[in-house]
Amino acid sequence: MGRVIAIANQKGGVGKTTTAINLAASLALSEQRTLLIDCDPQGNTTAGIGFPKDPARRTLYNTLILGEPIERIILKTQIDGLDLIPADKNLVGAELELVAAENREYQLKRVVDPLKDNYAYVILDCPPALGLLTLNALCAADSVLIPIQCEYLALEGVSELLDTLMRIRRTLSPNLAIEGIVLTMYDERTTLSKQVASDLRSFFGTQVFESVIPRNVRLAEAPSHGKPIHFYDIHSRGAEAYINLAKEVIASGQKRIGKGAGGANP
Repeated sequence: MGRVIAIANQKGGVGKTTTAINLAASLALSEQRTLLIDCDPQGNTTAGIGFPKDPARRTLYNTLILGEPIERIILKTQIDGLDLIPADKNLVGAELELVAAENREYQLKRVVDPLKDNYAYVILDCPPALGLLTLNALCAADSVLIPIQCEYLALEGVSELLDTLMRIRRTLSPNLAIEGIVLTMYDERTTLSKQVASDLRSFFGTQVFESVIPRNVRLAEAPSHGKPIHFYDIHSRGAEAYINLAKEVIASGQKRIGKGAGGANP
């Protein structure tokens, strides 16, 4: 049974889509069959993994709202073992159409649950807002991975997000776990990055991944070329960082299996 991980943060510009693309790619390259689902109407994950805009393409909207078979939506990516459910601007309409739907917070879970037997990991890239699409992703997920930019007010932002997640656990998804917090855009040359990292580790302890994603030009360039960092510059510090993050996620899943709590690997 595969593990569903939502990549979420209410704040934009924290490296959420970069993390979704490159973590999913790293998991697939680690021989973990992975499905990446773009839940953001901007479709940045779809473009960043190599699929430019195409109005004729079926997307998450078609299966979530129109009920089309999921098999018609899933795309093979350039990486063996990594599939994609794409998104486009039609998902903006899904936010409105879900309002009146019965069990509206669980419509994505209805789509995702049957896929868990086919993948070791399902990665959900959420929009940078707590709307119905993000709520659907969090209700479909087993856990949430939170990218935090190493900048001012990061601690305050993550505290607000964790408070939101606690409310979701109480009302909608009692088994939602915290997969971990990953520090992004880390610049070892600045005192600010080091201080934010230190504060987050002091406050959240082992919930913060050891792997840190650096501020890296090659990592920033890769999505504009429609490639994960591994295909754009495998020797970059960004590629190394995401491979290490994937190893931590896999190890965490194996520990979970060892404890008898279910896990990520089939």
